[in-house]
Amino acid sequence: MRNTNKSVKIDGIDKKILRFLMEDARKPILEIARSIGISGAAIHQRLRKLESSGLLSGSKFVINPKVLGYTTMAYIGIFLDKAMSNPQAVKELEKIPEVLECHYTTGNWSILIKVLCKDNEHLMTVLNKKIQQIEGVSRTETFISLHQQIDRQISI
Repeated sequence: MRNTNKSVKIDGIDKKILRFLMEDARKPILEIARSIGISGAAIHQRLRKLESSGLLSGSKFVINPKVLGYTTMAYIGIFLDKAMSNPQAVKELEKIPEVLECHYTTGNWSILIKVLCKDNEHLMTVLNKKIQQIEGVSRTETFISLHQQIDRQISI
C-alpha cells in the first residue's frame, strides 16, 4: 500500500482482505489469513496500515430500519433564501433524527437530504413541523423512494 498525493494505492493482498471484510466485517482474521495464505499477524498489520491511511474509517453493524417500522425513505431538495443560510440550516438539520444524510449540491437546491420515516404521515410531520420551520428554508421538493434497487460500496 502506497500513499500517492491524495489517493491510496493498495496491492492484491490488501484487495483480497478488503473484499472479505466488505462481505462480512465479522469474519475471523485467521479465516481470512488461511484463505489468502498469509499469517494472521500480517493481516492485522495490513489492516492497521489501511486504517492509518484513512482508507478504512471503522466498522459498523447495519440496522434494518423496516424491522423498527421505518418504511418511507425520501430525498428532499431544500431551497434556501440565501447561501449564507447554509451553515445554520445544516446545524438545524443535524438535530432532526430522521435526517440520515445531508449534501451541499449544485443545481436548483442548496441542500439535498435523505430522510427515513415510519410512513407518509410521519414524513409530512417531519417536513411541515421540522424542516420547513428552519430559518432560511424557503421551500422544499420531496421525492419518495419506492424501492432501493442497488445498495453497494465502491468496488475494490
